[in-house]
Order: sequence, then structure tokens, then C-alpha cells
Amino acid sequence: MYCFFTGYSGTVLVLLVLAGLGEIMLARSLSPLSSKFSHSTRPRFLSAHRARVHHTTMALNYPKPIELNPSGQHTSTFIMLHGLGDSGDGWSDIGYMYRTSLPGTKFIFPHAPRRPITLNFGMSMPGWYDIASLEDIQGGEDASGLRESQRYVEELIRKEIAAGVPATKIVVGGFSQGGAVALMMLRSDIQLGAIVALSGYIPLHKEQPIFSEANAKTPILMCHGDADQTVAFEFGHQSFQLLSSLGANVEFQRYLGMGHSACQREFNDVLNFITPVLS
Repeated sequence: MYCFFTGYSGTVLVLLVLAGLGEIMLARSLSPLSSKFSHSTRPRFLSAHRARVHHTTMALNYPKPIELNPSGQHTSTFIMLHGLGDSGDGWSDIGYMYRTSLPGTKFIFPHAPRRPITLNFGMSMPGWYDIASLEDIQGGEDASGLRESQRYVEELIRKEIAAGVPATKIVVGGFSQGGAVALMMLRSDIQLGAIVALSGYIPLHKEQPIFSEANAKTPILMCHGDADQTVAFEFGHQSFQLLSSLGANVEFQRYLGMGHSACQREFNDVLNFITPVLS
């Protein structure tokens, strides 16, 4: 079944398509992941793999997240993490899209801090961690940046728990870089309700265990377009296979013809997945 970008009107379509624009434009300015592009077609003055920027010690500034309060009694929370170069605004419309079905759910859309991104010639942009390559996305990973983002999301989760929301009624989702961080949350000692990773992959996959005892059976939904040239479909599917081989409670949805973006069928699949957890 193919995903077509139809059926949207007004700002919803614009915001959702733009959610990954920072990553899409960056990917197009370098070299796509797809094997159909031969080496000779790639710009010689650009490289898809760069020497990692040597970061100086710097305090990361986390802007206040966008929060959409529930229309009813607050019983659950959905945290959605954006992709590289984006902000929480890029995904905030799904809160309005889902709130009728989930009246007791609070939606949180954090903003990643600005940091130097090696792939972006070391220039600063919003990112959950540094990345040096699109072709070898799991090579030379920014482990400290990933762990710091995990710490920050855990901080948001603990605030929700302190407000009276059970941890098992909290879902963490994300797109692309945000999806990778969402999957990092499987390592948390906090037992979560579910994890949603859109166009993402398992980071630090060689560092076992990938999930904690608390999240060994946490439901996971992975969604990926098979025409993705930014985070290659193979990365997402291999991550799913790895999780499956380890006994994780994971399902994978493939969207034919979809690139590094999202579509209505995917949004429906996510809603159907999170509703039993958050209701």
C-alpha cells in the first residue's frame, strides 16, 4: 500500500511535511543514502562523512517545551521528539489531531538544544546529538550526546510522574533523530507505556543491553518509508530485526514510496497503537 500526501488542508499539511525539512534539505545538499546514486554523481567538494567536530564544553540550552493540556482529566502523556534542524513546533499539530481520541492525554513537544553538527560543517543547529555521516549513520556515534538527550527526556518523564501520571501511561515518540532518542529510552530504568519511532533507528546498537529489564516488554512501534534517502529504510528495518531477535515487543510498519517524511496512514497507525496505552 502506498502513502500519498493527500487529504490534508490548511496548516496541518504544511507543518507535518515541514517537520523533517531541516534534515531533508541537509541530506539533499550532501549525498543521498540510496544506492541508486553512483559515486560519480556525488558532488566532489562535499563528503557525506566528515571528521567529527571537537566540541568544547558548552552548556546546552533547552527551550521550554510546547505543551498541549488534555481536554479532560490528565491521566496520560505523549512526548514527541522532532528531527534534526527542526523544533517542537514542527510536530505540535498531531496533538490537535489526536486530542479528540485521547481527551485525557497531555502532549509535550520538546525543543532540542542548538549544538555544532559535524554533518553541517560544524555549524550549530537544533539537534538531539551530533551526527557525522548519512551513509554510515551508526559509525562514530555521539554517545555522550545521545545519553544527555536520554537524561533530558527522563527529566520530562519524572515531572509527569510527579504530577501523578503513572510511568506506564507515558509514551515517548520521535521522528528521525527524535526516533533514535525515543528508542534510547528503552535503556531507561523507568518502565514506559510504549515507544514510537518514525523513520528512526537503534543508536549505540553495539552497547548492550539495548533495553533495560524494566522495558524488556514495553510495546514498540517502528514506522519507515522505503524511499527514505536520509535515514535509509535498511537502518530502520535492521533495527527492528535486532530488537525482534532480542525478544522485544516490537512491530514494524513499512510505507511504500514514502521518503523521509510522514503520511496520513502512518498517523493513523500511530494513533491506533498508542490509544490502548494512553486511554
